[in-house]
Amino acid sequence: MTNNSNFTYAVRTATRQGLTRDLPHGPEDLQWVVNSATLIYGEHDAALVDTYTSIDQNAELVDWVKSFDRNLTYIFITHGHGDHFFGIGQLLAAFPAAKAIAAAGSAARALTQGEPKWRDGFWGKLFPGQIPEIVYPEALDGHQFELEGHQLQVIETGFTDTADSTSLWVPDLRLVVAGDVAYNDTHQYTAETTRETREQWAQTAERLAGLDPVAVVAGHKKPDAADDPKILAETAAYLRSFTAVADDSRTAQDLYDRMLALYPRRANPGALWGGAKAAKPA
Repeated sequence: MTNNSNFTYAVRTATRQGLTRDLPHGPEDLQWVVNSATLIYGEHDAALVDTYTSIDQNAELVDWVKSFDRNLTYIFITHGHGDHFFGIGQLLAAFPAAKAIAAAGSAARALTQGEPKWRDGFWGKLFPGQIPEIVYPEALDGHQFELEGHQLQVIETGFTDTADSTSLWVPDLRLVVAGDVAYNDTHQYTAETTRETREQWAQTAERLAGLDPVAVVAGHKKPDAADDPKILAETAAYLRSFTAVADDSRTAQDLYDRMLALYPRRANPGALWGGAKAAKPA
């Protein structure tokens, strides 16, 4: 956490089981993934960036936000993957004056995740009985909003681990809340990517580094990992390694094995296996 008198932020993490569960092998003690939620707050008001996956996790998030004794004015969603916005309804029930917002593209992508095919056929099967009733973010008019006079700037980041992603830049804290533009000591979700979009993603991470932030909060991180700006370069390097290894691999198993040798202790090897299968379909 960085403290700037009455304007600061805090990060909370929640651990869940990964989405890909048919791994051929891998470190069993790392087969989980963490979502981060970031609260930016001033003397009276606060804005939350992203929520969690399950009913129980989001109930804990509500209690955490309440512990700061601030008026929650905004819930900003970085992109349309369900594990980042499924908690909106529970947060709004607890903080009815808040407004859930996202960039227009992210808000549109979220609508897809709420369709029965995804909510019930995908998320509900992986987390039975745990997915909340879905409330969607509203499309933000413009590319910034304010918290007690401080600008929170929405950066359109295009295709990262999915289309229409964004990050949030808080100049007065020199803070990037990266969403899934950055991963921190966690295998990156590449199942939706192509060679071209992986390079775009890498360049986007490098562009965020050009802001010269003092802290970068990844959408997925190990709980105790520091929010070090170097994770932007590490994110880009992982993507380029994946593409290089994919070019030189014949099968998904080969790609998975070789990337796991390069990154043996990152959390959630299931994301790597899912990406390997997408890059090298049988």
